[in-house]
Amino acid sequence: MHNSKQNLVIGAVGAVIVIGASFGAGVLIGYEKSPAIDHIIGVSNMETGKGDNVDFREFWEAWKVIDDKFMPAPIMASSSEKAFDKVGTTTKKFATNQERTWGAIGGMVKAMGDPYTTYFPPVENKQFSEDLSGEFGGVGMEVGMRKNVITVISPLEGTPAKRAGVMAGDRVVAIDGASTMDMSVEQAVRKIRGQKGTFVKITIIRDGEDKPIDLKIMRDTILAPTIKSTIYDEKGKEINKDTGLRQGGTFVIRLYSFTAQSPQLFQAKLKDFAAAGTDKMIIDLRGNPGGFLEAAVDIASWFLPAGDMVVSERFGKEGTENPHRSKGYNAFTGKLKLAVLIDKGSASASEILAGALKENGKAILVGEKSYGKGSVQELVELTPETSVKVTVARWFTPKGHLISENGLTPDYLVETKKEDIEANRDPVLLKAIELLAK
Repeated sequence: MHNSKQNLVIGAVGAVIVIGASFGAGVLIGYEKSPAIDHIIGVSNMETGKGDNVDFREFWEAWKVIDDKFMPAPIMASSSEKAFDKVGTTTKKFATNQERTWGAIGGMVKAMGDPYTTYFPPVENKQFSEDLSGEFGGVGMEVGMRKNVITVISPLEGTPAKRAGVMAGDRVVAIDGASTMDMSVEQAVRKIRGQKGTFVKITIIRDGEDKPIDLKIMRDTILAPTIKSTIYDEKGKEINKDTGLRQGGTFVIRLYSFTAQSPQLFQAKLKDFAAAGTDKMIIDLRGNPGGFLEAAVDIASWFLPAGDMVVSERFGKEGTENPHRSKGYNAFTGKLKLAVLIDKGSASASEILAGALKENGKAILVGEKSYGKGSVQELVELTPETSVKVTVARWFTPKGHLISENGLTPDYLVETKKEDIEANRDPVLLKAIELLAK
C-alpha cells in the first residue's frame, strides 16, 4: 500500500476514484431531485477534464423499486415480546440512504474483481486505521483471498494463532460459526479481532486432512516480532555464538516482517555475522507476510552493487515503470554463500527480496513456492470517515517475472510434512545448510 511517506507492500486511481466520489455524491443529490432520472450523467475525468457518458437509469430505477416495494425480512420475537405482538414477529429497520450509498460504492469497488481493492465505510475505515497502528487485539495471523476463499498467509511467531496450530495455507471457512463464503478479507479480520482475553472459533480446511478443523483461540494484544539470529552446525543443531567460528557454523537470520525498523535491525545482525567468522548465511523468510517496500530495497542493497534492479513497479494500463534499484552497500565479496528460505507464507516484500537476490545471482532459494502477493495498494481518503484501498501497481522481478499469483519457485523444492513438525524437524533448514556446506 502507498501513502504519502512510505510504500507499504500489502497486497488505478485516476478515473476510478473520481467516478467513485462522484457516484457517491450523485446518489444523494440526484435522488433528492429526481428518483427516476432517465438521462445519461456525465462523470468527469480528473486528468483529461472530459466527461465519460455513464447511463445511471438502471441504478435509479432499482433505487426506486427498493423504495416502493422492499419489505424487510421478519425476525421472530422473543417469548416476552410475543405478549405484546399478536403475530410474534418484528422487522429489521430499513437501510438509510447513506447506508445504501455506502453499499453502492462497495459494490462498484467489488466489481473490479481485485481482492485487494476495497471500500471502507466508517466502521471498517476506523478498523483499518487501527490495524495500521501496529498493536491490536487478535490472534496473530495474516490472511488474504486466494481463489475466493479466506486463506491464511502466515501465523505470526509467538502469537495465539501460532500456538493453536494455525498453518500457512489453511482456508478459513467459518468464524464463530458464520460462513466466510461471502466475506471480504476486511470483514473476516474484523470478526477475528476482538478484546484481549476473549475467544474466537475459526473453522479451517487444511490440505491432507479429511475433515474441517475447529480451533478455539484466545485473543491477545499482538506485537509482531521482527528479527532474530542463530548459528547452526552442519546437523542443524544450534550452537553457541561465541564458538561459532571454531565449529564452522551457518549464520541464520530469521526476518519475520518488513517494518520501518527492519533495515537497522538487519544491519546489526550483519555485524554479528561478521563477528561469527563464517562465510555461510541463510535468510529465513518463511511465514513473512511482507511490509514496507523501502525495507526490502534497503536489505537487498547489502548484497547488490549500486544500480542493480531490486524490483520494478508498473502502474496503470500503460504499464509506466518505476524501477527500484540497489543503494549499493554491497558489503559482501563473492565468497559469501547465501540461501534464502521461502514458503507459501512468504509474501509481498519477502518475495521482492528473495526474487532480487536469486535473479541477481546472489542466493539460492530453498523451500516451497511463495504466496504470490505482487501488487501495491494506495489508501485514498474519500471523506473524513471513508476511504478506498485500491491496487495501483504490480511488482515484477529483475528479470521481468510477475509476482502476483505466480509467486516464486525455489531452486530446491523441499516440503515440510506433518511428521516433520511433530518431530520438531526442519528439513528446509537442513537442506539449505547442506547446500551451503558444498
